[in-house]
Amino acid sequence: MQISEILPQDAVKTVSTVTSKKRLFQAISELAFSAHGIPADLAFEALLERESLGPTGVGHGVALPHARIKDLDSVVAVFLRVERPLDFDSADRHPVDLFFALFAPESAGVDHLKALALVSRTMRNSDICTKLRANTDAIALHAILTEEQESKAA
Repeated sequence: MQISEILPQDAVKTVSTVTSKKRLFQAISELAFSAHGIPADLAFEALLERESLGPTGVGHGVALPHARIKDLDSVVAVFLRVERPLDFDSADRHPVDLFFALFAPESAGVDHLKALALVSRTMRNSDICTKLRANTDAIALHAILTEEQESKAA
């Protein structure tokens, strides 16, 4: 599995500001609808439900919100970069500006875990995060997220 398989270019966006987790999840849900056709209200509720189990902020300004969605065919992703970091109850208590959200079918099992591991490895790379923070253009952000894997695969 590669990031380019789950994250199309139109699923990447920069927003200037979000004021709360709920507003952030609304923005992610709207992006999931426009890029993948996932009903925004369904995505929103699923993200809130998963977040209630424990925060998905992994530290260093990164969060990996994820949820299972009924009737989804495969694992898909959206990426949101916010210009003003948001308090997200991360493990290291640092605000978050890079959000890589995953949506998986209810029965995804191993595929969901593989995608989460792939995204986690990618977002732990400090060089990638630095490049993401230095860019606001969605096309550039998508290229940064997918280029490292593509070069390794070649």
